Amino acid sequence: MKKLFIAEKPSVAQQFADALKVKGARKDGYIEDEENIVTWCVGHLVTMSYPEVYDPALKKWSQDTLPFIPNEYKYEVIPAVAKQFNIVKGLLNREDVETIYVCTDSGREGEYIYRLVDRLAEVDPKKDRRRVWIDSQTEEEILRGIREAKPLTEYDNLSCAAYLRAKEDYLMGINFSRALTLKYSYPIKQYLGVDKCVIAVGRVMTCVLGMVVKREREIREFVSTPFYRVVAGIEKPAEEGEERRKLFEAEWKAVKGSRYFESPKLYKENGFKERADAEELIEYLKNPEPVEMTIKSISKKTEKKNPPMLYNLAELQNDCSKRFKISPTDTLNIVQELYEKKLVTYPRTDARVLSTAIAKEIDKNIRGLSNYGPLSGFAQNIIANQGYAGIAKSKYVNDKLITDHYAIIPTGQGLGQLSKLSDLQQKVYDIIARRFLSIFYAPAEYQKLAITLTRNGEEFSASFKMLVKPGYLKIANPSLANPSGKTNAEKTDGDSEGKKDGESGDKEEDQALTADLMKYISTLKKGSVLPVSGFEIKEGKTNPPQRYNSGSMILAMENAGKLIEDEELREQIKGSGIGTSATRDAIITKLVNNKYISLNKKTQILTPTFLGEIIYDVVLYSINGLLSAELTASWEYGLEGVSEGTIPESEYIEKMNGYVAKYVNIVKGIRNQNQMHFVFDKTKPYYSKKK
Repeated sequence: MKKLFIAEKPSVAQQFADALKVKGARKDGYIEDEENIVTWCVGHLVTMSYPEVYDPALKKWSQDTLPFIPNEYKYEVIPAVAKQFNIVKGLLNREDVETIYVCTDSGREGEYIYRLVDRLAEVDPKKDRRRVWIDSQTEEEILRGIREAKPLTEYDNLSCAAYLRAKEDYLMGINFSRALTLKYSYPIKQYLGVDKCVIAVGRVMTCVLGMVVKREREIREFVSTPFYRVVAGIEKPAEEGEERRKLFEAEWKAVKGSRYFESPKLYKENGFKERADAEELIEYLKNPEPVEMTIKSISKKTEKKNPPMLYNLAELQNDCSKRFKISPTDTLNIVQELYEKKLVTYPRTDARVLSTAIAKEIDKNIRGLSNYGPLSGFAQNIIANQGYAGIAKSKYVNDKLITDHYAIIPTGQGLGQLSKLSDLQQKVYDIIARRFLSIFYAPAEYQKLAITLTRNGEEFSASFKMLVKPGYLKIANPSLANPSGKTNAEKTDGDSEGKKDGESGDKEEDQALTADLMKYISTLKKGSVLPVSGFEIKEGKTNPPQRYNSGSMILAMENAGKLIEDEELREQIKGSGIGTSATRDAIITKLVNNKYISLNKKTQILTPTFLGEIIYDVVLYSINGLLSAELTASWEYGLEGVSEGTIPESEYIEKMNGYVAKYVNIVKGIRNQNQMHFVFDKTKPYYSKKK
């Protein structure tokens, strides 16, 4: 009797064949020797049937046939891959196949791919099916996964969630797209002067479109507000034979006791709405002479910055978008190839931590990187000093934060393949390796100084920051780990450039602190008097929120809770994003292909098209729940509950069917095609963490 191994794609099947030492010749669609057969899918072999398969009359779009909610769903083999399906079907049903090892990707989508094949192949339910769950494609991990494979039935809940996700996307896509197209396509065609217009909407896709459109409209409606800050130049008192020289700048703030405290003239505590008021303050401060300031307080402290958490797919896609200006799809394709070449672990993960099990043998990964030229010295240092010894007790290891797979890390194997990869692929591998090794190094340490000065009852302040111990920055960002110690408070680990959304540029920033300046300031005491070289007005203005780029959109989808204004609701669904790590890039691509949003390939900036804004308004005035981050994220959270066995399938189906039927009927009830009626969607999220 033989064992059959079924992988998701041919390249992965070859990895399994190599690990199992299958020596047989490669046949048409599989590899076989005396003990084992290895075959593969080519992605999806089976798909859900269109409505016309249920009834030919459903091919024509009509409100009379909506809502369309089947009692039993139909599936069919995808014609383009029918040959491979038939090969796999034949192997699954061979009498000499005793055990079937399911080796598709270890996740919800991979589970769904096999279950559909199993279903349409009508495999004997008595056959022994086992699930291989692995985190990398190294020979060692493949053999471990086979050795520890569990009965496929233990993944039935995961399979159920996969089916429900597909059904939900199917129902919403077909019903809402047909209903809205039938209701609104005519006025849109007339308005745009086109012959055809299909309004395509979806559970996740439409929510993401809404995020892009809302951000663009916030930018359009934004009115910049000017403000005026007052800054003083602080000098070192001149000793005999010396000239006075400027030490640093201090910024005025309207603290309690100031003549401007809580004044309506203020934009914020450190700035005025009108320049004339800033000029008035300066005139007040100039008298009497000499113009000096007295130190009210000096504080010095050490600040530590820990290495960032490890990469999950969303974080990696965001970093690659910023650093290399590539799309999330490009990033996924690159890291998938690195995975298939055994260089990194499984890419489609939401976790940013390691598991306890992998932490126990993490030295193997580090030892492997001892042979990776750019980082070999760091890896060797970690091994020599056993820098990995306490990692299991750190924040970088947490089984509770892992669902299917731990974070993306280098395996330490397959390094001979690197030279054959493109420059971009090597760069992506390098940032993954640097992020990984960083967690075994000490935090970066900064010396921080803060000074408060007073004059005429008004208060000025200045803060300084100097890197004194680079720690992990030596690996993560060598350009900031300046051995001279003259590094200021720059970004330390690839944070996004520029200001955050809506940031006005009115915040006091840490100034560069040199060793000489720190030495001098350390000699100063409370009550010391320093001369002022003069006052300056610095004009600024508030900035509109930034547009999403492809990377920040992926993060926004992952952290959907941050988009929700209601604090309690945000906490309830914290950790439940829009879409999944395996699908988010495809959602953006679909919106671009539908011409609902535009992607600037050079900058990766996302903007809505005119058509996209029209679709947004159609949904806003009909089924605006599809634009709701909390509702969309709660569906995903509900699916997680199904996969964990905490939410019954029947309950989820009831909610899903009810939502679709309700809003299809609402759209059908709108009478005037040229006048969209505002229908407020008060549907509460399906599921949340707090009951």
